[in-house]
Amino acid sequence: MPKVTRLEVVMPALPVRKKVAAYARVSVDTESLKHSLSAQISHYSNLIQSNPEWEYAGVYADEGITGTSAQIRPRFQQMVADCESGKIDIVLTKSISRFARNTVDLLATVRHLREIGVEVRFEREHINTFTADGEVMLSILASFAEQESLSLSQNLKWAVRKGYEQGKPHAHLKLFGYRWVGNDRIIVPEEAEIVRFIFSEYLAGKTFAAIASELDEMGVRPVTGKEKFHPMSVRGIISNEEYTGCQIYQQAYAISPHKQKRNQGELPQYRVDAHHEAIIDPEIFAAAQAMRTERGKLNLHSRWNPSAYTGMVWCGKCGGKAGLHSTQKGQFRYWVCNQKKGNSGCDAENWRDADLLNAVQAALGEDDLERKLKRRVKRIVLFDDHLEIEMTNGRKWNGTKSKGHTRYDQPKNV
Repeated sequence: MPKVTRLEVVMPALPVRKKVAAYARVSVDTESLKHSLSAQISHYSNLIQSNPEWEYAGVYADEGITGTSAQIRPRFQQMVADCESGKIDIVLTKSISRFARNTVDLLATVRHLREIGVEVRFEREHINTFTADGEVMLSILASFAEQESLSLSQNLKWAVRKGYEQGKPHAHLKLFGYRWVGNDRIIVPEEAEIVRFIFSEYLAGKTFAAIASELDEMGVRPVTGKEKFHPMSVRGIISNEEYTGCQIYQQAYAISPHKQKRNQGELPQYRVDAHHEAIIDPEIFAAAQAMRTERGKLNLHSRWNPSAYTGMVWCGKCGGKAGLHSTQKGQFRYWVCNQKKGNSGCDAENWRDADLLNAVQAALGEDDLERKLKRRVKRIVLFDDHLEIEMTNGRKWNGTKSKGHTRYDQPKNV
């Protein structure tokens, strides 16, 4: 009997195409670099779609954003999220510096992508993260990229500061009442009237909050694009000397690629008088600053806010906390050790609140006292004949009572 054998038909397996995307970035928003970004996008789009083994998964591009931090690049973050969702198998990029200038960010990202099966290829350096020597090369080259970024940053800071010395602006920052035309700051008449109105109302006795409320009712909007003026925005206008026609450079400086600090004497500042047309007369500006100082004293010791330094004051005799007390009508205010009437029977002398305020003002200055107090003072220790103000930087400031008055010594290291 003939033997019959069934023949199985084996269908050839179709190759699975890899889902490939690309990442591109330029750090400065200029026309020439916009063209460069457009060229990168076009190059990778054509490259991916011309390869029959690849499936086009898109090109992710960040424009005008630094590469020193991955957290502020939205399209980069979206690309990583799509990798995690399985939408991408391979990421192409021009170079390490385009992908990330920060070594930590770079290695953390490529290791994470490798763990979820996503390969990253760097075109210029010929590095593939799936090869054995890929990470070693990445570590070395990424360090060079980070140093290059640091060097560029230092060179830029030097150029900016040299420009300040010559009275040249680095950036055309927005200021309500003015607009930049080239390198000239020009008055906007309708906004200038609002600035004068703000100063007039403030000198008439109104608070920042009351003025901000008036501006809101008038439909005035700040240049920041926010819906209404905040009281702190009004305060910023009142305290900005540039409304008198001067220009002050380096009022703040960068302490990291994405963080600035107010310049409180760490770096030189540069003032250019008669830089632009004034909106506010210097005499009016000076009067507003004098009023700010006086109001600051009142706000620091108002009945609804007993003291901005509550919780900072300690007794130097027993080590306990001191509290603020007042007479029935609030005419006299004084600091008393909390243990004075307690079991410990501390016999420390009381301190007049006015003396304590004078000591704090002598140590920190009167301007913006409450903000300085919160940031620079760790605690205040009261003794019978003197006090010590302990700063957050480790220094101490001494004040000594003498015949009902307080004598203040210069800050000293202890």
